[in-house]
Amino acid sequence: MSIVITQDSPGISDVPGFRVGATSCDIRNKGVERLDLMLIVADQPCAAAGVFTTNDVKAAPVRFSQKILAASADKIRGIFGNSGNANACTSQQGDLDAALIAKLSAEAIGAPDAAFLVCSTGRIGELMPMPKVASGIAAAAKRLSCEAIEGTRSAEAILTSDTRPKTVTARFVWQGQTITLAGIAKGAGMIEPNMATMLAFVVTDAAVAPAYLKSALKSASDQSFNCVSVDGDMSTNDTVILLASGASGVSVDESAESALRDLFQAALDQVCFILAEKIVGDGEKITKVVAVEIEGAKSRGDAEKIARAIGNSLLVKSSWFGEDPNWGRLADAAGYARVGLDENQLDIFYNEIPAVLAGRPLPENKPQWKQVVKAARFAVRLNLHQGEGKFRLLAADLTDGYVNYNKSE
Repeated sequence: MSIVITQDSPGISDVPGFRVGATSCDIRNKGVERLDLMLIVADQPCAAAGVFTTNDVKAAPVRFSQKILAASADKIRGIFGNSGNANACTSQQGDLDAALIAKLSAEAIGAPDAAFLVCSTGRIGELMPMPKVASGIAAAAKRLSCEAIEGTRSAEAILTSDTRPKTVTARFVWQGQTITLAGIAKGAGMIEPNMATMLAFVVTDAAVAPAYLKSALKSASDQSFNCVSVDGDMSTNDTVILLASGASGVSVDESAESALRDLFQAALDQVCFILAEKIVGDGEKITKVVAVEIEGAKSRGDAEKIARAIGNSLLVKSSWFGEDPNWGRLADAAGYARVGLDENQLDIFYNEIPAVLAGRPLPENKPQWKQVVKAARFAVRLNLHQGEGKFRLLAADLTDGYVNYNKSE
C-alpha cells in the first residue's frame, strides 16, 4: 500500500471532520488588508497532541496550549491562529488575552464550553489588539467551511516574513477506507531546531488516542522540524499541533495492526518533513538550501552536534552564499563540536565529490566542488568512521539580504 502525497494542496480543508476560516483584522496595526487570523474547527471534540518550543521564554499562547492539552487532550474543538503579533513577553495580560481568545473562539462556533488551542506568531513584546482580534474571530467563524479556497486562505493567514504558504496532503487506503492527513506551516526567519519560530498544524481523519498521537508526533517532529535551521535563533512561539477527528472510522493505536500503524507514521513523517523542508526553502532572503549529512559518528547525538555546528556557523553559511567550496570551514566547525573526531579518519564530500579522504585534501577536485555549490540545493557529507551515528540537518546560507532585512523592523 502506498502513500499519495499532494504538494501545495489546500491543506486542512482536505481532511474530513474539519472546517477552516480565515480573515483580515489588521493585527499588525498597519492599516493593510492582509489575512492574519484563522480558525481550524473540528466537527466533534477530537484528540490532540502538541510539540512546543524549549525556550525558557515561552509566549502566552504556548503556555496556554500546553495547559489545555494537559487537561483536555481528548476533547479539543479547534485551533486559533494569528500572525502579526506573537503575544510573547507580555506578562500576565498576555496570559489573560490567550485565555480570552480561546473563550471567544469557542463561543463563535456555538460551543462556549469547548476547549480551544491558541497559537500566535509575529512581533514580540506587544499586547494583542484584542478588539480587532475579537472581531476577527467572529468574521473567521462565519467563513468556516471545507472548501479548498478557505484552506488556502487559512495557510496564508499565519504567514509573517514567509513569501508563500506551505501546505501538503497525504492519503493512503486501509481496508477500503481512505485515511487523510494534511498540514500547513509558517516559518522563514528565527528558525533553529527545538523548535523554531514556526507554527505547524496537521490534522487527520483517523481515530487516534491522545497518548499515541503524542508519541507519533514527537517521532515525526524529531525527524523533521527539529532537523532544520535557517539562522540559529530559537523562538518563543514554536508550536506543532496534531488533531485527529476520527471521521474515517479507522482507529490507529497500539492495538491496531502493525501495518496500519506503520502507514500512519510514515504518512505523518512525510507531511512533517515536507513542511519542514518548505520552511527552510523559504528562509528569509536565502539563496541556498544545504543538507548537512553526518555519518560514522559514535552516536546520533555526536552526529547532531557536528551538523548543528556546521549548519549554524556564520563562516560556513557565508561561504555557501559566496559559492565558495571552503571545506576547511566545515572541518573547523566539526572540530569545535568537540565530539572527539580524528581528522586523519575524516572524509568530506560535496554531493558525491570528495574534498577530503582520510584527512588528505584532494585539491584536484576543486573545479567539481565549485560546480556543486553553484546549485540552489546541494549536500555536504562528513564521515567520521567512528561508529553508526547519523544525523541530517537542512540548513541555509547567510546573505546580505538577510542582514538588511533584519537590521531593523
